[in-house]
Amino acid sequence: EDILQPGSRQIAAGYSLYGASTMLVFTLGEGVNGFTLDNSLGEFILTHPNMSVKPSHPIYSVNEGNSAFWDPPTSKFVNDLKALTETHKPYSLRYIGSMVADVHRTLLYGGVFMYPSDSKSPNGKLRYLYEVSPLSLVMEQAGGAAVVGAKRALDVVPDHIHMRVPCFMGSKNDIEIIQNLYRKHQANL
Repeated sequence: EDILQPGSRQIAAGYSLYGASTMLVFTLGEGVNGFTLDNSLGEFILTHPNMSVKPSHPIYSVNEGNSAFWDPPTSKFVNDLKALTETHKPYSLRYIGSMVADVHRTLLYGGVFMYPSDSKSPNGKLRYLYEVSPLSLVMEQAGGAAVVGAKRALDVVPDHIHMRVPCFMGSKNDIEIIQNLYRKHQANL
């Protein structure tokens, strides 16, 4: 019971990222800061203070190999992102295949990270307590948003430690669109 709490009860969250440089990004509930390891000093240096997500940005991140199995709101959302209209340029797909790396890029540049449910995995694949919830807190603290369908991700109450959920997180305006598509879909069921 102590563990099965909504994400909104977290007091801190973060992640480490290893690559050309090693980063530590975290929130203590008042903004998000990124630190980069300085190998010559053996210390993490504040290199990304007060990180913030743009309200919208034309990049999305998802494994489109599963698109044939998505639900109608996800399919419509991604198709709309890719559409060229008089007022909308198509979004670009950027998919690394690692949640932390994809969310980090979304945090830096904006856009949408999504790992939706599908008919093969109706509950999604990402674990709520130690994947979706912490990164949702980081995203919200940076001015972005995170949802599980129509519901704010941090309001989900897990029913077991390894509970899986679908998720969408990133730029607030972009996430609001998918959240509204889920609300309309649920109203029509």
